[in-house]
Amino acid sequence: MICVKPVIASSIPRTARGYVVSVKLPRVYEGKPTPRRYGVQKTFLYNQYTRMLEASDNSPIIFLQHTNFAAQRLQKLRRDIADANAKFSVSLSSPTSSPVEIGAPTLAVMQTSLFGVALRDFAPLDAGQAAQIAGLLKGGLAVLTLPSFNPPQLDAILRALDRSVPPKKPGIAQPAPIKPQDEPGFIPGRKMQRVKPVLTPELVVMGALIERRVFGMEGVRDVSKLPTLDTLRAQIVGLLSSPAVQLAAILSEASGGKLARTLEGLKKGLEESQSAEASS
Repeated sequence: MICVKPVIASSIPRTARGYVVSVKLPRVYEGKPTPRRYGVQKTFLYNQYTRMLEASDNSPIIFLQHTNFAAQRLQKLRRDIADANAKFSVSLSSPTSSPVEIGAPTLAVMQTSLFGVALRDFAPLDAGQAAQIAGLLKGGLAVLTLPSFNPPQLDAILRALDRSVPPKKPGIAQPAPIKPQDEPGFIPGRKMQRVKPVLTPELVVMGALIERRVFGMEGVRDVSKLPTLDTLRAQIVGLLSSPAVQLAAILSEASGGKLARTLEGLKKGLEESQSAEASS
């Protein structure tokens, strides 16, 4: 069921409409069938978004806000992501590779209304988590899905996004359109040739859904700085094994003839302490 909420802002022309992700229940209108039935295309997209959410246990979802992106610019962004992911790709012949690890990051532009419906209907997420995700998403929505949770891979891709689409500096706005009468060669009464304005694309990381946990903008950056799972396992094993290593070192020092001398010294120490207590 689709719930679409148009957002009219002063910066949006009246001929254009912007949408936000809504997880609220749709209104019920008299005389219209309930639940609402979708066409083939919308049903396909709804099922695709649902499968994406179901795979979020192993495949992190990064939410991006895009502005002023043309098709060619979007293709270049996909190539930049693929180049950053090249050193993390897993060979199909690798004996340790799994179906989750094999693959590449996928960047897709979403229909916010349908994604809101899929998000609301996704049972493993409660209403609070769905509302939290919806609150992060504003404007044009794109989703980057990763094949597995790998913090160094995520960090490399985030840095590639920053290089491909540099963050907009604060205080710098789009140049105002030039009025026809200000154009050079303007002749009153003659129609001027229309020139398409050059817009600067913008891309902002809004949040993420990783192992069905919601992260904000700063949380995604923090997660990308974590070590890999194998590194964490090695650190835990090292912490657990350090007392055993120390005990083994002490026993190795007391092996053979050293063991007898160690016990003899312990015996003398006990005898001296007992004699000192008796004399007192």
